Amino acid sequence: MTDNEPTQSHTESKASLAAQINWNPYAAIVYALVSFGFITQLLVPVILYGGLLFTGQMSQQALNTLQSSIVWQFVYVLLAETVMFWAVWWFVRRCKRSLRAIGWRRIRWSDVLVMLASFAVYFVAYAVLLAVATHFIPSLNAGQKQELGFDNVGGTRNLLLTFASLVVLPPVVEETVFRGFIFTSLRKNLRFVWAALATSLLFAAAHLEFGSGKPLVWVAALDTFTLSLVLCYVREKTDSLWPGIMLHALKNGIAFASLYLLHLG
Repeated sequence: MTDNEPTQSHTESKASLAAQINWNPYAAIVYALVSFGFITQLLVPVILYGGLLFTGQMSQQALNTLQSSIVWQFVYVLLAETVMFWAVWWFVRRCKRSLRAIGWRRIRWSDVLVMLASFAVYFVAYAVLLAVATHFIPSLNAGQKQELGFDNVGGTRNLLLTFASLVVLPPVVEETVFRGFIFTSLRKNLRFVWAALATSLLFAAAHLEFGSGKPLVWVAALDTFTLSLVLCYVREKTDSLWPGIMLHALKNGIAFASLYLLHLG
């Protein structure tokens, strides 16, 4: 067998994913990225800012509220994630497909086992890549923290809102957008390794925190790149988003517990 002849399993896997979509993959990716940036960086912030001004708050007061209020930060996350999910759903429906085409199917008990095994793979892989990266790039700040936006969280209500904003909503929507919509679209024309790498690079770039006014968070990009590779593999092998959603939620849940419950951050 030559290098140009894919294995039977590769051919069947690619055919399985490609058969479920009928849209131009690159147009879909541009749509997803533009929608993601527009919704999260412009549309939702402007709507919330305008709403606060409408209630009588002054300009600087409204900005302070959006940056410091746990309730308003939750509203921002909820609205942004809801609109982004709707944007993907609308595109898929316009192409006369259901969300099943991008991995939304009934959850199975085996998904939990897949999630646990995948988490172990991710944990080891990230530890190895981080060690290699810090060896060859001594200036890499392995302790650099992401800007989560939820500071001084206290009280049951605020903890629950923060939990929903970090552990529940992002795993569902980000898996739908990246491993569901983008990865599935790329698999129509690309081999698994290239589709997974492209998806993971885009996912990592989204976590560099461009425009924050602070140094780019390269260690977070490395972390999310590693996670995404594992998530793409899980999506490929299970034809489902559920194991990935659970893995993503577990990772975020551990971070939430260390930062807000155990106060280790």
